[in-house]
Amino acid sequence: LVSTRGRYALRVMLELAQHGRDCYTALSSIASEQGISGKYLESIISTLSKGGLVDAVHGKGGGYRLARPPRECTVGEILHLTEESLAPVACLQCDAAPCERAAHCKTLPVWRKMEAITNAYIDSLTLQDILDGKY
Repeated sequence: LVSTRGRYALRVMLELAQHGRDCYTALSSIASEQGISGKYLESIISTLSKGGLVDAVHGKGGGYRLARPPRECTVGEILHLTEESLAPVACLQCDAAPCERAAHCKTLPVWRKMEAITNAYIDSLTLQDILDGKY
């Protein structure tokens, strides 16, 4: 399950992709366009910036832009950066305690394959693909 934070992060990145890399977009403009509170957006942008996906310029004429072209930004890296986990079940999360049933669990391979397919898909899908409707 992708959280609101992950969904908003993807929307923000698409918004910046539409504006191009030649100009910076003000936080207030992104918040207004996407219907996201400024405070929550600041937290998301901070994560994207620290993760190297967004460049920031402060002061007059400043704002945010993609750090790389949209064809070089994957949905996977955005979601992996903003989500605690994308595991389909709790036992596959990174910090999960070892499951006593794992050795005999008939459904574990299903969840592992589901996770692998999901990750392969989001890691192959770029912002440009979404902008071009190729998903």
